[in-house]
Amino acid sequence: MPSGTAVRPIDPLILAQSRTTISFLIMLPILLLRRGKGGLALPWFDVVRISLLGTIGVAASNYLYYLAIQKTNVATAIILQYTAPAWVLLYMVARGFQKPSASRVMAVGLAVGGSAMAIGVIGPGSFTINLSGLVAAILASFSFAFYNIGGHDILARYNRWTVLLYTLACAALFWILVNPPWRIAAAHYGPTEWLFLLVFAVTSVLLPFSLYFAGLQHLDATRAIVASCLEPVFSIVIAAIVLREIMRPMQAIGMVVVLTAIILVQMPDRVTHETTTVVEPIE
Repeated sequence: MPSGTAVRPIDPLILAQSRTTISFLIMLPILLLRRGKGGLALPWFDVVRISLLGTIGVAASNYLYYLAIQKTNVATAIILQYTAPAWVLLYMVARGFQKPSASRVMAVGLAVGGSAMAIGVIGPGSFTINLSGLVAAILASFSFAFYNIGGHDILARYNRWTVLLYTLACAALFWILVNPPWRIAAAHYGPTEWLFLLVFAVTSVLLPFSLYFAGLQHLDATRAIVASCLEPVFSIVIAAIVLREIMRPMQAIGMVVVLTAIILVQMPDRVTHETTTVVEPIE
């Protein structure tokens, strides 16, 4: 931060809430200036669908993940959340949208297993079982899966910036119910903390969500969510570079496995000659 000013500890709940709300407050005036109110209007039915995407998908997955970390630990929470590719594949197969090809099933399995190796669940690591934390982490994986499936469908028909704005708005409303504004005011954060929250919101939500929504426009839900398993991989690499944490051999192997899964899931099905139509995004 400026002048070497230290940022005092920020409650993790407020950290999760503020990054969504600040991102929405940044986007709203920009899109209003560019398009006006009429340019952001959507049919009420799709507004409801995006509302579910923002609450059940984005906000709930973040909240449940935060709860799972509280009750267990980061390793347990993240590996259970990253079982989401399996739920996405099962849904797509059950609805007849995709075939359970060997390459897809193998890619999902490698993505989950590689993530487990990368964060230390497989091999020398910490894996804590707590019933409430276990349930929260599993529900977080369902929310993450729902966010990918629902996001791909709605993004095929609407501009991603409009969808992202509505999604963030609904997520922000969810957080207000969970943690009312007066609780944030009671923390008495200063300019340094708010500047940190602003930068954190842009770098952890606004930019990555914009890019991920762009990816969902061009990839089916299974491919997109398998690619998202790069998140723990990048976390380990950044921690090794910035924080100089030691990368264990099992973590390196896990990263290679995840990369293999991502390459594998992008390959067309040789048997069924996959003909999934990707709808070009509306810009």
